Amino acid sequence: MTGTHDAVDIIRTKRDGGALTQDQIDWLIRAYTAGTVAEEQMSALAMAILLRGMSREEIAHWTAAMISTGERMDFSSLTKPDGSRRLSADKHSTGGVGDKITLPLAPLVASYGVPVPQLSGRGLGHTGGTLDKLEAIPGWRAQLSNQEILNQLDTVGAVICSAGAGLAPADKKLYALRDVTGTVEAIPLIASSIMSKKIAEGTDALVLDVKVGTGAFMKTYDDAAELARTMVALGTDAGVRTTALLTEMSTPLGLTAGNAVEVEESLQVLAGGGPEDVVELTVALAAEMLAGVGFTGVDPAENLRNGKAMDSWRAMIAAQDGDPEAALPEPKHSHTITAEASGTLTRLDAYAVGIAAWRLGAGRARKEDPVQAAAGVRLHAKPGDTVRAGAPLITLCTDEAERIPRAEQALEGGLQISAEGGVVESPSLIKARITAEDCIGAEGGTPRAGAWPDSAGHHA
Repeated sequence: MTGTHDAVDIIRTKRDGGALTQDQIDWLIRAYTAGTVAEEQMSALAMAILLRGMSREEIAHWTAAMISTGERMDFSSLTKPDGSRRLSADKHSTGGVGDKITLPLAPLVASYGVPVPQLSGRGLGHTGGTLDKLEAIPGWRAQLSNQEILNQLDTVGAVICSAGAGLAPADKKLYALRDVTGTVEAIPLIASSIMSKKIAEGTDALVLDVKVGTGAFMKTYDDAAELARTMVALGTDAGVRTTALLTEMSTPLGLTAGNAVEVEESLQVLAGGGPEDVVELTVALAAEMLAGVGFTGVDPAENLRNGKAMDSWRAMIAAQDGDPEAALPEPKHSHTITAEASGTLTRLDAYAVGIAAWRLGAGRARKEDPVQAAAGVRLHAKPGDTVRAGAPLITLCTDEAERIPRAEQALEGGLQISAEGGVVESPSLIKARITAEDCIGAEGGTPRAGAWPDSAGHHA
């Protein structure tokens, strides 16, 4: 980085549709992290980026600049008995309702000898957080030092923990700013937020699970595909083998949404059972992660059936001081919503279920809010199922009975039963697969990279 720039000139450049140079971006990110560039100036630039977009080259420079403000993790010391490197694989989901996939996925991939450094987050709003779910297990801890992470990857093979403050500290500051300035939806900033941490994490292969639908931050297929292409391009440009799956999130994944209830369902999957959609997505993402580090022709479902994935789970939980044999928390109060009529359940809105779980205490409105381990929702039917009048549809679980009425309100309009009993066409769980080849556009850039002013998204 050379010279000193002027924040106002940079804002004007982007406001007027110009491209920022690498030198401008490097200076800006460093100056903002150091407090030299004011919050109102970065707010103005974030809005200009939302409205004007960024090229593939700009987003790559922006992401690299954010990475350079902190540390980078290094797993090159992980070796096989013959001395060759063990390549690591990771997964990131953009967040959804009932999305407990990380829990069975990390130990499943690790059961094949592939290190999985899964740095995860907490829930905010209607989407759940992986760390909140795992903290329902007595004794389990999310905070690990870099050395503890490395040791656990070497001995156990999988770790799910919180990202340290040293990874891309510029992102933490910019993320908070976007949240209060109406610029959360800027695809270049969403993509660089996610990928700066994932690249700094040091993984060799990365699979992105980009959700699309009512329960996702990206509501439309086009917006989800745009975000996926942008992130795959960023990973590819940084030397990380990156692919993305676009997956359905208009109906909750599985039959639970919450904390302990999702751990329970994950254990069913690890035991060779569980809901079909959770198993399908877990196996598909595992196959992508394994292929990313050279394991081809593997059927990950085999290690769910034979118990090897469960063995990895137990070792992973115990290594982080959790008790894999301990009973999970039970709610103090529960309330079951029943079908008002007989027929076919034609709609179960993921967003409505997510808001209900949040209001029951499973989620938080602010990052500092506590969550209830036993809070959540159990689903007794999914779209396409035949239900009878009076049959249970949803059970609400919480430690505070006064939360139940507002959770019920959240579900109003989110359920629909057709008395005609017609066939419900379920959308495909996996909508598309995006690779580096799908990100090549004019002059090597992503098609329309981040240039849509009306896109919507967030990172969970």
